[in-house]
Amino acid sequence: MAEGTASTTGVAVFDTFGVAGGPWFQFGGTSVSAPIIAAMYGLAGNGATVNYGSFPYAQTASLLDVVGGSNGRCNRNPYLCNAMAGYDGPTGLGTPNGSAAF
Repeated sequence: MAEGTASTTGVAVFDTFGVAGGPWFQFGGTSVSAPIIAAMYGLAGNGATVNYGSFPYAQTASLLDVVGGSNGRCNRNPYLCNAMAGYDGPTGLGTPNGSAAF
């Protein structure tokens, strides 16, 4: 990350193309998660055969359930902001524990 930049989320990405403001940038959200999940399907050898998102639901034992934390304050529907046991808004099914879930 650029000097003087402070953040608690996102991943640091080094730019080898020399874009103005670089060479370090920070990305998060679907800009990071979509390529990571696509890579997990590829590492599992299912990149060309699985074309739907329901596969991990049958493989939940291969996911680590995130049961704590939040992504903000939700007064109306805490399910959307608070991690809890099982499926929840912020963390979905959890985080990969290897590539077996994919």
